[in-house]
Amino acid sequence: MKNFTVLDLLDLDLKENDALSLKCVAGRQGLGNEITNSFLDRPGLALIGFFDNFTYQRIQIFGIRESNFIEKMEEEQNFDFQNIEKFFSYQIPCCIFTSELQPGEKIKAIASKANCPLLVTPLSTAELTRRLARILGSVFAPKQLIYGDLVEVYGLGILIQGKSGVGKSETALELIERGHRLIADDVVEIRNLYGNSLVGRGGNQQLAHHMEIRGLGIINISHLYGIGAVMDQKEIQLVVNLEEWDNEKEYNRLGTDENTTEILGVQIPALTIPVKPGRNIPIIIETGARNERLKNMGYFSAKEFNRRTIQWLEAKNISSFYNNEHKYGEE
Repeated sequence: MKNFTVLDLLDLDLKENDALSLKCVAGRQGLGNEITNSFLDRPGLALIGFFDNFTYQRIQIFGIRESNFIEKMEEEQNFDFQNIEKFFSYQIPCCIFTSELQPGEKIKAIASKANCPLLVTPLSTAELTRRLARILGSVFAPKQLIYGDLVEVYGLGILIQGKSGVGKSETALELIERGHRLIADDVVEIRNLYGNSLVGRGGNQQLAHHMEIRGLGIINISHLYGIGAVMDQKEIQLVVNLEEWDNEKEYNRLGTDENTTEILGVQIPALTIPVKPGRNIPIIIETGARNERLKNMGYFSAKEFNRRTIQWLEAKNISSFYNNEHKYGEE
């Protein structure tokens, strides 16, 4: 991944509950400073001169307490800014003042001299921390590009994979025609969030909602089917592998085995669906999505069928044994 800078943070296209509403008020020369991790820090101790274990590599959040402290110090004409100057001597990526609190002119001058951007946001400290941790967690999450199609079927994110020409895009198109939604075609960018959740989106956000259909060309799904037929991103909860039907291969007929595939260290339930003329693959995927939702709710159809079959066989054997015993007793 290319270096992520303060300017990149300001340029993020964030909306609604992700918006940070950041504005740079000083230190613009440092907008190229690199942000190296998703952690945040409150600099209270460092401001009073305690720099042991100071995590200066993190974004520094100035809340009401820090801002009141600096404001009070600036009001004291004889105050020695030595600790403040030492604070900004570290290579801090940037400082963010919350709740529209404005840094004083003295702090602006020291920060500008140190090439440390001072940013201001109307968000409270708690809200900014939540949003920023979520956004930076996504920015720095492990990523992988995978060829395939990502669709949402009955609320489930399904990654469709298979060799070129097996019919991935055509299957995804039929699912869209049946009322489901497209997230990405051809190249899917997958991120591992929080170590156990895989979220996929288009490898190229500008082209994510376009599809290439052989014989037809490039089509725009949101224009053809409406904005409700597309999504920006979705958690991946099922992987479907499409492959040409192999008469020599034994395919899963009962479904009692739970197969998974590993992506970025996370195990995801997986299905292998053989493709041949006459098989309605979209309907099979829809059924697989319904079945996976039942599993998530605690009902495993194949295992339940197996359990009932065993019960039936056991009951039949007991009945046969009883009838035989009764017959011999009469003789």
